[in-house]
Amino acid sequence: MLTVRPAIVAGRFYPGDPHRLRGEVDGLLAAVTVPPADPMPKALIVPHAGYVYSGPVAASGYARLMREGGTLERVVVLGPSHHAAFEGLALPESEAFETPLGIVEIDQEALARIPQVRRSEAIHRPEHSLEVHLPFLQRVAPKAKLVPLAVGQASPAQVAEVLGALWGGPETVIVVSSDLSHYRSYRECRRIDAETARQILRLDTVLPPGGACGAAPVAGFLEAARRRHLHPLLLDLRNSGDTAGGQDEVVGYGAFAFYETRTDRP
Repeated sequence: MLTVRPAIVAGRFYPGDPHRLRGEVDGLLAAVTVPPADPMPKALIVPHAGYVYSGPVAASGYARLMREGGTLERVVVLGPSHHAAFEGLALPESEAFETPLGIVEIDQEALARIPQVRRSEAIHRPEHSLEVHLPFLQRVAPKAKLVPLAVGQASPAQVAEVLGALWGGPETVIVVSSDLSHYRSYRECRRIDAETARQILRLDTVLPPGGACGAAPVAGFLEAARRRHLHPLLLDLRNSGDTAGGQDEVVGYGAFAFYETRTDRP
């Protein structure tokens, strides 16, 4: 039997009932219009807050995987650690993650390529930054296995090295989990997030201070994207004042897609 890391934010960040969860995710995806000519992205940066806040923004990224997601074999998801401080990157000791929609197996074959990454269930067990993406992935890439990476104090070069070992071909997609600025006024959030978005679109690994809670995984991915000459596209840039809640203190969310060939879109 597989050792399973249970869902810990079901019922809080997203519905705990599988029927409600499936309907909510499918509704968010259906609300996104994807141009027919858009190719499959190699990577996404998408937010990890509760679905009422960031779900529509995350869906703008995941909708890009729907047409060919059934062919995906592996999704590498990397996000920040909100509960544990540590050096480098960490994998769980579990062999699968669980959500109300079922089990997502961890790709053990892929893990053999990254022996430099530590294993720690203590780091992964309380962390939501990876879990909240799984229901979306279960709907758009139901056959894909998972490589879940929590990123601690790691340089862009360290993260890029791990991603290089996992890069693969069209069977593999990378998902970077990060919200943007936190607990600013609506106006200040828009200003900071616009600057962060500009840096991401330049593949610049030096982000504005306080610009992203997932600065380490984002910067590491951008280093890998720069080396691989990926082409970025901003899909959505909003904050909790646009989606749910007041505008006195808001949290920013952005969705970005990265392509191996240049798209015709600006």
